Amino acid sequence: MKLKDSVVFVTGANRGLGLAFAKAALAAGARKVYGAARDPASITLAGVTPVALDVTNAAQVEAAAKACGDVTLLINNAGISRGGALLGAADAFDAARAEFETNFFGSWAMARAFAPVLKANGGGAILNVLSVLAWLSLPGAATYSASKSAAWSLSNGLRDGLRGQGTQVTSLHVAFMETDMTAGIAGPKASPDDVARQALEGVEAGQVEVLADALTRQVKQSLSTEAPAYAAAR
Repeated sequence: MKLKDSVVFVTGANRGLGLAFAKAALAAGARKVYGAARDPASITLAGVTPVALDVTNAAQVEAAAKACGDVTLLINNAGISRGGALLGAADAFDAARAEFETNFFGSWAMARAFAPVLKANGGGAILNVLSVLAWLSLPGAATYSASKSAAWSLSNGLRDGLRGQGTQVTSLHVAFMETDMTAGIAGPKASPDDVARQALEGVEAGQVEVLADALTRQVKQSLSTEAPAYAAAR
């Protein structure tokens, strides 16, 4: 699909990668950009229409789809990380449930609600923001990794389910970026603006997946080898 004259809906658009997506969509010539956040007053980018939305709130999801009936590109960007380990952590289940509610069920709910909207507008596309951690698990983010792995499977299932109505589904995989979520992590980090640009270019090119940095590409390439990245000791 083409970004020029498109109508884009971005979840979690008030900061980080979501804000970068809103900027990139405007720069690419989108006719309208909806920026969704729990607090719509936090959407301050000129040219973006604020929408009050918590993706874990079914009523708000349905209301957003009803109010924004002109959308042609849905960007499921909203996500959380609780830094949960699978073993030994008393609150592991609570962390996982919160992450799955936003990262998996939230994206699923948005796709279900907006699928008829996209169909009515010619098919359009869905871009799901995933992670390199869909393919490997880190000790301090194992529950987050599980939620993103599930979201990867969700994206693949949605692609099959929506193909008949002409809706493209693209998955974005990225490692560390300069965002609040990774503020306490040392090491090289990608620019959200660059990642957003790559992702939208991938949508325009009809790509199934966008691998936005070298680490993500290395991990993906390793999956078919005898020493996949997910099996390495960390």
